[in-house]
Amino acid sequence: MRRNKLMACLMAGTMAVALTACSGGGNQNETTTAQQTTQAPTVETTTQAPTEEQTTEPAIVVDASVDFEDGAMGFVAPYSAPANASDIELAVVDYNGGKALQVKNLTGKVPFVGIDVSSLCGADVANIASIVMTLGVEYEDGTFSACSGKLTTWTGEDLTQTAYEWSVYLENKNPKTASFDVSGTPFTAGANNIVVLSLETDNGVSGGHGNATLYVDNICFYDAAGKLISADKTVAFAEPEGYSDSGKDYSNLYALKNPVNFEGFATSAGGWAQAGFTMPQEILDALVPGSVVEIEYKSETGNMWIVMNEAQAGWMRVGQAGTDDPAYINNSHNIAQVTYEQLAALCTDDVSTWGTTMQCESDGAWEVFSVKVGQQAPNYALVNAVNFEGFTTSAGAWAQAGFTMPQEIIDALVPGSVVEITYSSETGNMWIVMNEAQAGWMRVGQAGTDDPAICNGEKCYITYEQLAALCTDDVSTWGTTMQCESDGAWEVYGVRVGQAAEFAPVNKLVKFEGFETSAGGWAQAGFTMTQEILDALVPGAVVTIQYASESGEIWIVMNEAQAGWMRVGQAGTDDPALCNGSYAQITYEQLAALCTDDVSTWGTTMQCEASTPWEVYGVWVSTPATAE
Repeated sequence: MRRNKLMACLMAGTMAVALTACSGGGNQNETTTAQQTTQAPTVETTTQAPTEEQTTEPAIVVDASVDFEDGAMGFVAPYSAPANASDIELAVVDYNGGKALQVKNLTGKVPFVGIDVSSLCGADVANIASIVMTLGVEYEDGTFSACSGKLTTWTGEDLTQTAYEWSVYLENKNPKTASFDVSGTPFTAGANNIVVLSLETDNGVSGGHGNATLYVDNICFYDAAGKLISADKTVAFAEPEGYSDSGKDYSNLYALKNPVNFEGFATSAGGWAQAGFTMPQEILDALVPGSVVEIEYKSETGNMWIVMNEAQAGWMRVGQAGTDDPAYINNSHNIAQVTYEQLAALCTDDVSTWGTTMQCESDGAWEVFSVKVGQQAPNYALVNAVNFEGFTTSAGAWAQAGFTMPQEIIDALVPGSVVEITYSSETGNMWIVMNEAQAGWMRVGQAGTDDPAICNGEKCYITYEQLAALCTDDVSTWGTTMQCESDGAWEVYGVRVGQAAEFAPVNKLVKFEGFETSAGGWAQAGFTMTQEILDALVPGAVVTIQYASESGEIWIVMNEAQAGWMRVGQAGTDDPALCNGSYAQITYEQLAALCTDDVSTWGTTMQCEASTPWEVYGVWVSTPATAE
């Protein structure tokens, strides 16, 4: 189990203290959205209808568990795990004649904010029967638009999620007191129970008023007798398992081998302004055929590219958005990649002519947090994966720990398979040790060797072929134990083995505008394809779906195809979609195999489906990097 983290944000005696979070893709809906599915470890998730409110007029609460008047807000934290979560800024500000928590939406998706009820109320959290709070919305232009959202409780030892609805729909009832009867899903003391507040429907967006700012005040926790429960506002947010973002979004991108950090590359600038640094020798040495420059960033437009301002071939923008060869950018628009081949196409393939400086640029205000250069590697997906049950362990640098392989893992280790390790380590590295192999005690995929594991700091991949190269291709000689190791202190949270498949890197994306929807298991939902989407569906094209589902699966239904009602990429078939629980890819060739290669016969509608409840946050059609 991951260790809980503390997000210490004790903010006393300040007018406005900001806290910012970044997150993944998806868009905020203009109509009421379906219940949010997240990556948290839940047993059951239900939605409760809104309860009768105690009052619909702006209320001044004399006594409240939390009134924000002292400026403290250490018990709240942005929640960025959902793929449709917005970047938000939290502050305690003047509002409605007093102080309130301000939740500012920075990127136009859905703002989520967690409130640590367990830390606030201690053992008394188990007595909470109802929660009352004042909620208000404002727009920068001074207008009013109706907004609504949810208060989702994470209760019990299993952090079961239950959603309760709220709304602010009349200007003369803004702010509004919302009351939630939570007695049916009781909190458990000592179990890191929290609530997550979200603003999911913002009608001001469609009216051209921008994103609503949410204000939260006078939070009251009541027991079954209606007695107010006091709260310790000096506590810090204690993060429950499953709260953090599920990981870096590598949709559309290459994985990297042996990445080299461009030390000190952290800078920012306005739109169409460049900023960068002199390239150290280790970066110049890493810029070889097959390499990739990876940039972690944020920008107002979501775009990012490189400027080589000293190249002998001329001042060059490389990977510029809107050109025929833009940078590879993930669906979250916070990681961009520019390949050596893209740089060489404009600056020649002689790196000595590229100049000494690398700069970044975007068409909106931007900030870069890090730059690295590594070798292109497959972005793996696992097909028919088998879990190595119970593989959770940790150790110090250069120490090994592991377990006896069950028969199902040994059976899964066949040519074309890959071992996936979910982990963290001080260095970002991870590999396998086969300590009982007949060929000898073997480190497989060791960082710094000619054949390292593919690691991104959260997931590590080692292929059967790497194992066989050191341990022979006879699995019966590999011994009975699999261990993990790193060159820094490390922790492993899970291990799986499955057949290796590769996500296609893509850099020419056409967004299927408005494709945000959800449904239950074996239910379909989708939209009419625009001409732009139909035109993008050509040989070599890839449909990318950003999603969440209980099963981790998603696929496409072409319900109007002349060839018949078709499930394309269905899990469990011979040709499933590539899915990793956050995004999926289905190729034109998979669609054509069932619907014919004449797109005009595919019908006008594209739908999604899974075997369990699912939610889709965005769909794109793109051309893979390898297509001509």
